[in-house]
Amino acid sequence: MTPSPISPVEPAVYRSRAEEVYAQLKRDVAEFKLVPGDRFTENEISERLGVSRTPVRQALTRLQQEGYVEVLFRSGWRVLPFDFDQFEQLYDLRMVLETTAAHRLCECGAGAAAPHIQIDHRLLDELLAIWLVPVAQRSTDTLQVAQWDEEFHCALVRAAGNTEMARVHSDVTERIRIIRRLDFTKQARITATYDEHAKILKAIRSRRGDQAAMLLRAHIQASQAEVRKITLHQVHVARQVGQSPAT
Repeated sequence: MTPSPISPVEPAVYRSRAEEVYAQLKRDVAEFKLVPGDRFTENEISERLGVSRTPVRQALTRLQQEGYVEVLFRSGWRVLPFDFDQFEQLYDLRMVLETTAAHRLCECGAGAAAPHIQIDHRLLDELLAIWLVPVAQRSTDTLQVAQWDEEFHCALVRAAGNTEMARVHSDVTERIRIIRRLDFTKQARITATYDEHAKILKAIRSRRGDQAAMLLRAHIQASQAEVRKITLHQVHVARQVGQSPAT
């Protein structure tokens, strides 16, 4: 894949070799090239990525601290199984953050209720342009919709004008990304996502905070319920699909 050109107005960001290896391995887990239970050695990663073992070890240590992998005594590394109890807790936290953001968007949109909060209306307009479209114009690309879904929820929180809330929400999003991708393996979930996002945005646009929060809560709970159904078999199937040649 050809890398995207760096804009001349944006300085290039230097990343160490360890940071590059870390980012690649994290993508491998998120894209199911490495799935829970997989075992590997530092030498295997070094050879595949064409780097020395030092940055590989540094990257794996960082991933170990974040709960993605564990070191096995004298036998390399292993991708950790999903901690579904932790995912449940992260979904609960996500629900609190997003419903709070929905209330803020509606209250601040009313004017003087909270004049110190700056709502980012540009973000909301961008969401409207994606999700409030005729059925015939909806995307059926599961990867695209999964990405748009994540951006939808992040944009709602960012638009509410609380940078600390957005920072915490971004961290939660990062940690549940791998499991959320498995929620978009069925067309019915894509259709439901379009319908539910549209209702949430309409409620926010009409400044109906309680309704927007209720819709968001139900939407997240539906996704959470799908997560509970995920099995290791589905993860392995996802890896097979991800490794299939593009059509």
